[in-house]
Amino acid sequence: MGLQQSLPVERAAGGDRQRLDVREMLTRYGTFIALIVLIVVAALLSPRFLSPVNLMNVLRQTAIVGVLGIGMTFVILTAGIDLSVGATLALSAVMLAGTLESTGNIALAMLAAVLAGMAVGLGNGLGVTLGRVQPFVMTLGMLGIARSLAFLYTGGEPIPVLDRTFLTLGIGYLWKVPIPSIIFIAILIVAALVLRYTPFGRAVYAIGSNEEAARLSGIEVGRVKTSVYVISGFTAGIGAIMYCSQFASAPPIAGEGYELDAIAAVVVGGTSLFGGQGGVIGTFFGALIIGILSNVLNLMGVSPFAQPLAKGALIILAVLIVGRGRRG
Repeated sequence: MGLQQSLPVERAAGGDRQRLDVREMLTRYGTFIALIVLIVVAALLSPRFLSPVNLMNVLRQTAIVGVLGIGMTFVILTAGIDLSVGATLALSAVMLAGTLESTGNIALAMLAAVLAGMAVGLGNGLGVTLGRVQPFVMTLGMLGIARSLAFLYTGGEPIPVLDRTFLTLGIGYLWKVPIPSIIFIAILIVAALVLRYTPFGRAVYAIGSNEEAARLSGIEVGRVKTSVYVISGFTAGIGAIMYCSQFASAPPIAGEGYELDAIAAVVVGGTSLFGGQGGVIGTFFGALIIGILSNVLNLMGVSPFAQPLAKGALIILAVLIVGRGRRG
């Protein structure tokens, strides 16, 4: 009798373990599985998707969003958000183009772009830490400020970028791989090493998991949180360099909507909006998913006005899956 009673209990326990194993697998590898499924579906929907020219185009287009996503990952890991990255990219782009037009010095122009991005990031970080402004509100306000500065600097007109050497960064190849993709991978590797092996990276995760506990353990929370916004500004500056070199122009409307794509890449990649969980490797796969999704929609002739609908639905679905995984 006792043996008969124990059998259902053992079966139930085994079923629970199986469900937990499936949940753990989806939590760890769900983004990679989704990427493989999307590639297969894309190949079935459009024969042109797997052509070498199109795949290189996907890699090139993914690079800017991917770089922005890396900086966004640092911010979101601390339970913050940066809505200003698209506008920061625009301000950095017009600073780059204006400097290049007036001096002809490529290095100085790229430095101007990066410094402009980091200045915006520093403003965000100080507003969040010293001003105690909520990250959503602070970066939303900075979005308007940076975009307005870009329009004031250019008078509302795009600045052309004509230096052929500089344009090679955006349209050139190295070892048959688009140069923007190589820049993206290089920044990804550095960011992954920082998050995994440095005290700063551990502090980022600690703050996102429990800010008060991190403060009591001796972590300088204000400095770390300010730093992640500066990192986000830095990656926006790099994104501006890639943008100008790809499109040979720096319009003040550059980067519109890029904040949505960057956040989508981070969230789809498995990083929790509540902080403390995720990483840049997931963001890499998330950026590829966003890039492939946009590419397939373009190949299928879907209206660009409808494409944000698909991206928005993807963000909601990713948050639901990550949330269920955490509760499981």
